[in-house]
Amino acid sequence: MTRPDGTRVVRRGKVWLVGAGPGDPELLTVRAHRLIASARVVAYDELVSPAVLALVPADAERIPVGRRAGGCRHHEARIHPLVVLRAIEGHEVVRIKGGDPLVFGRGGEEAEELAAARVPFEIVPGISAALGAAASAGIPLTHRDAASSVTLATAHAAGPDATPRLDANVPREGTVVFYMGLGRLRETCAALVAAGRPESTPAAVVSHATLPDQRVVTGTLADLPDRVEGEGVEPPALLVVGDVVARRVESPPSIASAGDLADELGEAIAHRRTVA
Repeated sequence: MTRPDGTRVVRRGKVWLVGAGPGDPELLTVRAHRLIASARVVAYDELVSPAVLALVPADAERIPVGRRAGGCRHHEARIHPLVVLRAIEGHEVVRIKGGDPLVFGRGGEEAEELAAARVPFEIVPGISAALGAAASAGIPLTHRDAASSVTLATAHAAGPDATPRLDANVPREGTVVFYMGLGRLRETCAALVAAGRPESTPAAVVSHATLPDQRVVTGTLADLPDRVEGEGVEPPALLVVGDVVARRVESPPSIASAGDLADELGEAIAHRRTVA
């Protein structure tokens, strides 16, 4: 494109920072699904589930970026250089992120770098891992009789040798959800007790939330690390701490024997008469 004064104008592309939710592709937003299914260039990290990546067109360029906690670092920059380069070349790039881009997804850091490079971008929110894990595991993050606040925290500090200040940053009451909570589970539980939470505080680890291989291990701050270790739970996983864990509710099965249904119907009728 050339302006009337002869100046050549180069159209830059755009980067979409897309939240892919906790893993189940049916939990994608309509906009996220549309962008992923029509993408020509896709950048993704290891927290994006294979089921979501299966929506990417077969002939799209795929750029693997990022790393899991404790894994190998693929790049030192805040955003992969190829993402910026493809956008400068004029391509539309869909950067897929697990959960929500702005909740421990480094979306803010990547947006800063894109803005510094004068690359247009847009952020598409997704269901955060905390919300997806809680709903899938049947753990209410708030409950009128158990918790009126929720704190989202990370079990890992920014630097490799730094330690999160749980005593200063995490309240002693209410629900706390720790992202990347498996690698430092024992240290985190001990730190919460040292900061004033009772050892008997209910806690749960939710692994591979919303996916077919989801696992939920419950216990207390005192025994949860041993329970998780014994179960051989693998990341990615979140740690949920608070009285709400004891309020966990699992849905009854949709298929039952005729005898069971008759008994349950009788109990329901008796309960209704008692209430009336």
